[in-house]
Amino acid sequence: MKRVGRVLVTMLVALLGVGAFLGYRGEFALVEPEFVAQAQAPVLVPLDPVAVTGQLESVLVNIDVDASGFGIGAAGSGIVLTEDGQILTSHHVIKGAEALRVTDIANGLVYDATVLGYDSGADIALLSLGGASGLPTARLGTSADLRISQEVLAIGDAGGDGGEPTSVAGPITDLDATIVAMNSADLTRKALNGMVEVAAPVMGGQSGGALADASGAVVGVITAASGEDSRAAGKPPNGYAVPIDTAMRIVAQIRSGVPTDTVHIGPTASLGVQVIDARPAGAQVSWAFYGQPAREAGISIGDVITAVDGASITTAKALSAAINIRKPADSVRLDVTSPDGATRTVEAVLAQGTPN
Repeated sequence: MKRVGRVLVTMLVALLGVGAFLGYRGEFALVEPEFVAQAQAPVLVPLDPVAVTGQLESVLVNIDVDASGFGIGAAGSGIVLTEDGQILTSHHVIKGAEALRVTDIANGLVYDATVLGYDSGADIALLSLGGASGLPTARLGTSADLRISQEVLAIGDAGGDGGEPTSVAGPITDLDATIVAMNSADLTRKALNGMVEVAAPVMGGQSGGALADASGAVVGVITAASGEDSRAAGKPPNGYAVPIDTAMRIVAQIRSGVPTDTVHIGPTASLGVQVIDARPAGAQVSWAFYGQPAREAGISIGDVITAVDGASITTAKALSAAINIRKPADSVRLDVTSPDGATRTVEAVLAQGTPN
């Protein structure tokens, strides 16, 4: 694929707010006065990085992204969920992708991939590999059992060279971290909540890879790493992962085929506009792209979209959510207010866009 440039897709932590609240959870029991019940911390199993890496190498894929709209190519990782090629990865890995080619590490074969769905706010996506069969699959654990100081291992295509995966190990330092992360591909920022924080030097290209426990079970999806500013300040390197329980709830929603305000299913529909919040309400058009549905329908810069198919639109985010649950080629009615206050209703046929 032709490349103007190439980046290793990762999310770099730009601003960090950490929250971990630990409490004792036990049961009441009647005891004789001379006996006192003792709360015992769970025993943390030592992690063997070499053994765990060996278990996980064959259930990972390398993802090569053609994102010509950004003028770049990109690389990331993914986790094999099913023998017929359903792949769990990070949404930011496939954001803006016009084409996806995935190399299965177990068999070395290269597959074209399609996007089954995604939740951009949670940074999770589900792919399908065309013509795949008999792939070894990852063994999933549960993130509910994770503990502070537990050793885990992050593994993925560090360096983005499409070779063997690279792993780094470290202790969990937070189970509910809140971060603001920057996408190294398009420099957008995103707030992520409920992250598992690991004291390990996660690298670009490992996004979408696996966070695993000592048994080799996948307990998270790698999504972010502390950036250069953090290292320059003398802070230790950290990695961040979406808990696997959260990720698999999104996967279940995608598999159901029912979209929500946050979970998009199938090909991405596009209206072809950039919008900002209008005052007092609505989505104001800051740019209408040439040849795209909005411009073809007569919408231009300064217009405010106030409803989609009769449903009120009060913010830019509300417009995105309304388009999110629709499909390419769907026809939508848009209520529009011009800068001079005139109102009109127009019809637009949605185009196919890239994962947004």
